[in-house]
Amino acid sequence: MKALRILGVVFGVALSLVAVGLGVLYALFDGEKIKGELTRVVMEQKQRKLDIAGPLELSVWPDVGIRLGRLTLSEPGGKTEFLALDSARVAVAVMPLLSKQVKVQRIEVDGLKATLVKHKDGTLNIADLTVGAGDKEGSARTAPKAGAGDTAAPVQIDIAGIRIANAQLTWRDEKTKETTTLSNLDFGSGRVQADGGRQTLAVEALSLAAKGKTGADSFELKLDVPRLNIAPDKSTGETLNLTANLAGSGRKLTAKIVLSGVEGNAKALKIGKLALDLDAQAGESALKAHIDSPVAADIAAQTLALEKLAGSIDLANPHMPMKQLKLPLAGSLRADLAKQIAALDLGTRFDESKIALKLKVAKFAPLALAFDLDIDTLNVDKYLPPKKAEEKVAAAPAAGKPAAEGREAATGKDGKLDFSALKGHDVNGALRIGGLQVSKLKLAKVNAKIRLAGGRLDVAPLTMNLYEGSASGSLSLNAAGNQLGLRQNLTGVSINPLLQDLADKDLLEGRGNVALDVSSQGGSVDAMKKALAGTASLSLKDGAVKGINLAQTMRDLKGKLDVLKGKPEAATQKARAGEKTDFSELSASLKIANGVARNDDLALKSPFLRLAGAGDIDIGAGRMDYLAKVTLVSTSTGQGGKDADKVKGFTVPLRITGPFDALSYTPELGDLAAEMAKSKLEEKAGAITGKGDSKLKNKLKGLLGK
Repeated sequence: MKALRILGVVFGVALSLVAVGLGVLYALFDGEKIKGELTRVVMEQKQRKLDIAGPLELSVWPDVGIRLGRLTLSEPGGKTEFLALDSARVAVAVMPLLSKQVKVQRIEVDGLKATLVKHKDGTLNIADLTVGAGDKEGSARTAPKAGAGDTAAPVQIDIAGIRIANAQLTWRDEKTKETTTLSNLDFGSGRVQADGGRQTLAVEALSLAAKGKTGADSFELKLDVPRLNIAPDKSTGETLNLTANLAGSGRKLTAKIVLSGVEGNAKALKIGKLALDLDAQAGESALKAHIDSPVAADIAAQTLALEKLAGSIDLANPHMPMKQLKLPLAGSLRADLAKQIAALDLGTRFDESKIALKLKVAKFAPLALAFDLDIDTLNVDKYLPPKKAEEKVAAAPAAGKPAAEGREAATGKDGKLDFSALKGHDVNGALRIGGLQVSKLKLAKVNAKIRLAGGRLDVAPLTMNLYEGSASGSLSLNAAGNQLGLRQNLTGVSINPLLQDLADKDLLEGRGNVALDVSSQGGSVDAMKKALAGTASLSLKDGAVKGINLAQTMRDLKGKLDVLKGKPEAATQKARAGEKTDFSELSASLKIANGVARNDDLALKSPFLRLAGAGDIDIGAGRMDYLAKVTLVSTSTGQGGKDADKVKGFTVPLRITGPFDALSYTPELGDLAAEMAKSKLEEKAGAITGKGDSKLKNKLKGLLGK
């Protein structure tokens, strides 16, 4: 009982001492004086206005703490608000106060709002608040003077917990005029210990949650770290989880990053496994991706290495022919941030395609890189959605209109082109594709050297095999003026399947050579066609002109000549499927200016006829106006017999006009009738002169102009 009484007395004395101490603390605490002193110091040293609207209160239960209400801090000069908070409380442990030690128990902040501004000159609006900021005179004025042998005491922090609720942080860049806002920001942690002397930091139960908006997109962030220890000799951390959600007009994205097995020190960091998961949707397209790799980072040298990249990409779209596309990934990534260089080695495979990419970055900004891309076979058409019904209608010309007019009437669009994406990059690379199909074109052994600099893209040399032949040349695009240049020499190419796949036109058959040297510029596809300039040539053997049988047309003219005389429109013939004019040789050259190709040297040869001609092909308008001259040079029973012999040797001018998809062939019969009449007179003159009547012979010669 005596012991209990002694213990009770000691406990009572302790409580009395605590009560006395708290009473003294209350007596000495002057909230208004502290507010006034804080306001004065902030204005003198930082030229910012500090306003504490409510009283500064001292509380002693359940712990000793200071609470303040509404607080605002202005920008330098005191004109606009920089920071505001609704309330804050700092609590300290009671017992350490008895030994003259201040140990922060908890920090609570509610309704914090702050605006960070990056000015046009690159400075921040918090530069004067950071340690060592401001002018040299200010630093000297505010820094304490150290005496001989004095050393600054290292900072030591021991906080049992931190809670920041309902915060809002706004970032504004005055140069780019971009604004990003973090709202509903909640930050919490368990115990936080820091020792400035030992350079250590330990944080427990760290969590961060925020919602925000950037432009028209909204986002959410969540961070969880169970425990983090940072020390000069060794740092460790339990599994870190970061989740981000982004939502905008017709799109959304969820990204999750998990770091496990984190350890390192001030010089190096190792992560046993970094895992990234993406789940994105834009319109009807959905993308899922997973990438993981161990990570090694040299903090001092600023290098990063992901030596065992592995993962997959899953792309789905209901309009894709295969609906879903899966790509496995394997490779490595190395980066040197100090030197701004990086190297990526990546491989993937899908369907029949095997792809290997090597990428080297020589400079991050402005971007300068080199690449080597090798693809064994690729069918691009297989992964593109099919054309919609309205697009097919747009591709066909309206009745009585050129193809270009039909397309414009159907779609109301002009096919805008913009090469500005070429600006600001420096790229060198090599591309090899064993087999390629794109927009129905079937190519093989594609080899290209690519150079992009100064807003200009050059693909040279560009070689490939196509349609039983080969091609070599170059392609160039220039962002300055949206310029395009193409040079290609096609050798031994089968022209019919090429035209059908390239332009869906069944106009020619044959095999031979094509040379192109053209250039253009413009802001749309139609403008490009109308500005096209350059030269082209064609040389084919053993082929046919599709849509008309010229030999049959010549045979039909003899029987219809008298009927059609004076009615040339009655002889007009539309191109007909299944009809063709065979030839053994066909050659032509074109001079192109302002989208119009001019030809003056067409030459077609076959066993039964010869064809020459001249005229214009309006590429911009999708029309042609051409005068071909057809001469039947030989006949046989199978080619019309005696009827064909009657037009043998005569030249029939044939006018070819109309849009490319609906050409019309009109014989110009006036010249043919005159030539045939002249031939008859010559025959009669020959018969008469054969009888020796010289007078009649001379009269006929005069009549015939001989």
